[in-house]
Amino acid sequence: MKAVFIPLFAVALSPLVTLAADIAPAADQVASATLAAPEDRRADAAVLGYNADGKIVTLRKGANDLVCLADDPTKDPFSVACYHKDLEPFMARGRELEEQGISGKERHAMRGKEVEDGKLFMPHTGRTLYVLNGKGYDKAKNEIIDGYLRWVIYQPFATTESTGLSVSPSPGAPWLMYPGQAGAHIMISPPKPK
Repeated sequence: MKAVFIPLFAVALSPLVTLAADIAPAADQVASATLAAPEDRRADAAVLGYNADGKIVTLRKGANDLVCLADDPTKDPFSVACYHKDLEPFMARGRELEEQGISGKERHAMRGKEVEDGKLFMPHTGRTLYVLNGKGYDKAKNEIIDGYLRWVIYQPFATTESTGLSVSPSPGAPWLMYPGQAGAHIMISPPKPK
């Protein structure tokens, strides 16, 4: 019995050991996460990142209205984001649902229903999210490798009629995603470098 228990115990811990080794030091998480924010807003932004157990923790308290989220070491591609603090309940609920294995359209629908039912706060006026993806973080240069920045402006219940925007993606042009829903947002994706 003992010989079987030890290998199973070691196998059960192996993902945790790998995850802990993949988590960047807190200072690197803060430096890379804030690169998604406008330069003049980085120094005072709050930063959420990952501890050795892979749990989200506050790495730095903020003095402005932005919250930045460090890269999740369990996902590809490398991605950091910053968003208005009023979006944190909506974003935190999204992370919670994802931990439960609920993602994509199902996650979006669940959060939308919770907003409509008054169970989840969502601001009624526009709030911005900055998303910066790339191949990784170059600590020496303090930059995201092959970084690509896009903007999302959450405008709950916005429609094509209220915004004048198309619901069809077009490189470099803003468009409206999830029109008429609680999670409606304007996507602004510049053309990707060739």
